[in-house]
Amino acid sequence: MSPSSRLTKLFTRGIPLAMVLGWGILANPRTAGAAGLTLDLGNSPTQQTSTSVQMLMLMTVLSMAPAILMMMTSFTRIIIVLSFVRNALGTQQLPPNQVLVGLALFLTFFVMAPTWNQINTDAVQPYMKNQITQTEALSKAEEPLRLFMFKQTREKDLELFVGLAKMERPKTYHDVPTYVLIPAFVISELKTAFQMGFAIFIPFIVIDMIVSSTLMSVGMMMLPPMMISLPFKLLLFVLVDGWHLVVQSLVTSFH
Repeated sequence: MSPSSRLTKLFTRGIPLAMVLGWGILANPRTAGAAGLTLDLGNSPTQQTSTSVQMLMLMTVLSMAPAILMMMTSFTRIIIVLSFVRNALGTQQLPPNQVLVGLALFLTFFVMAPTWNQINTDAVQPYMKNQITQTEALSKAEEPLRLFMFKQTREKDLELFVGLAKMERPKTYHDVPTYVLIPAFVISELKTAFQMGFAIFIPFIVIDMIVSSTLMSVGMMMLPPMMISLPFKLLLFVLVDGWHLVVQSLVTSFH
């Protein structure tokens, strides 16, 4: 195996451990020194890194954390559906982007909590206590996150990227590389989010059609239908407890 291939494998397998490990180091800096972060490229000997290199690795992981959070968790589906809700209501910038992103972020933490807890229990804590090697920690950290993504990924999307990668048809899910799984998971999440967004738009479109037809029938064609339909859409959304239903549907869609 070439050095570039080993680096690619280390990067893709180390993503879940790196995220949780980074949070653990920030929460308890003493454990960072005790853990002794190492860099293992397979056939090359494992070498103890200096404190400066450890900090560099940590900063690299933290700089990639936003992209990892969006692409490998439930964040993508949640933020898209919440944006569809706002567009369907026609409230423009209400709720603000900061509120939607914050809500999506905490819902992501809620949905992903069992997965992160399993990674922390099986991989991070034993590795911090020097009970397992780095290679074992990477393997144990990878599995829960891969299992979550496999449950949300359509086989059709997975077959697409397996074909694009020009690799042999995997016999089991364990044979699917992580770099193939991630894009398949993302486009599956996009499709699911757009399906939920379509269902959200239907009742609000009905209200817009009723208001437009009523205004045309009474000859008030100069009055923008949006000004009349917006209060009715807000009233309907409040009466059915819309945020409760949307959040409940989002969370249960991952089970």
